[in-house]
Amino acid sequence: MTARTAVVTLAALALVTTAEATPAADPGVTPTSVLLGGTVPLTGEAAAFGAIGPGAKAYFDYVNSKGGIHGRRVEYRYYDDAYNPAQTVQLTRRLVEQDKVFAVFSSIGTANNLAIRDYLNAQKVPQLWVGDGSQSIGRSFARYPWTMGFLMSYRGEGDVYGANLVRTRPRARIAILYENTELGRDMLTGLTRSISGKGPRIVAKQSYEFTGADVSGQVGLLKASGADTLMLFTTPKFTIQAFQYVNKLGWKPKIFVNAVSSASNVMILSSSRNQNKRVEGSISIVFLKDPNDPKWAKDPGVLLYRKIMKRFAKGGNPKDVYNLYGMSSAFTFVDALKHAGKNPTRQSLMNAVLRLNERNNPFLLPRMSIRTTSTDHYPIDQARLQRWHNGRWVSFGGLLKARS
Repeated sequence: MTARTAVVTLAALALVTTAEATPAADPGVTPTSVLLGGTVPLTGEAAAFGAIGPGAKAYFDYVNSKGGIHGRRVEYRYYDDAYNPAQTVQLTRRLVEQDKVFAVFSSIGTANNLAIRDYLNAQKVPQLWVGDGSQSIGRSFARYPWTMGFLMSYRGEGDVYGANLVRTRPRARIAILYENTELGRDMLTGLTRSISGKGPRIVAKQSYEFTGADVSGQVGLLKASGADTLMLFTTPKFTIQAFQYVNKLGWKPKIFVNAVSSASNVMILSSSRNQNKRVEGSISIVFLKDPNDPKWAKDPGVLLYRKIMKRFAKGGNPKDVYNLYGMSSAFTFVDALKHAGKNPTRQSLMNAVLRLNERNNPFLLPRMSIRTTSTDHYPIDQARLQRWHNGRWVSFGGLLKARS
């Protein structure tokens, strides 16, 4: 072997050794991009939530226009599952096995996320900022360490409403319309827990299936109970229906609306149906700045939201609060991805996700923070109460912390 041949051979061996020592990147990560995927209901009974996907994508595109994360663009691919868990499963497998996503981000719906949880955890694919606040998602971290929600605990939200009733309507006779999934059942549990032995009492409750078409019969039975307070633990389509039927029946209960259906655009649509006056005075919780509220008109976060919508979500409705929700969850994902390191892996992302202490999300209410630990998988656990008055929400009281 000549000296020249020996040098070439040693150089080749060095390259092979270096290549073998450098671990291959996780799926979805290239030197220039990180690919995320998820499912949202762009069509079907829960299509009101559809803006969450475009809202999140608009924020990622805005981040990309500023240089991305550690020099990588964040690409977000979302498919329409029509809020059908069977389609969620099929499309999630497509995202993981064909599209090769790095993580599944912000898939919407309780039943939908439960349907894909076993699969994603078996594949060790991060299932993050799940559009759900159920105990099944938030309290199952030991068995499902790759899954984390984003919403406030549904039980905690029910607890907040119950505490308000104990304080303001101690003789309340409560009727409850609830979706027969963890969403409705958890809120029912939280409400029941918080009022037990304290005055208000539940006199009637009616469930509906999320695949159902109509809740007129349930509303009629609830009215017949003589209740003076109505809890709507429902998704937007059925919330709008419930307001319509309450008005049609001449029933005048005090109405509480869960957060997933309290967006201003949903409430405005509910009140516009037959000039529905039953919407006035409704109570809900809030953790986002409402872009339709004049008090936030000059807020830097809302101004940023409008700027992003105008440039990166052309054709989108800036009055649709679900766009802003999508941006808020995308902001927190970007925060976690920054902390996952310059060469992120699925494991380093999860390590970052379990150590969040975010105090600067511009789309959340002032003084709100997002915190997580290995045993606390509810990033959002604070909110304020709000009352619908003259076509907009008016918040009252201070920040409340929810019990899961």
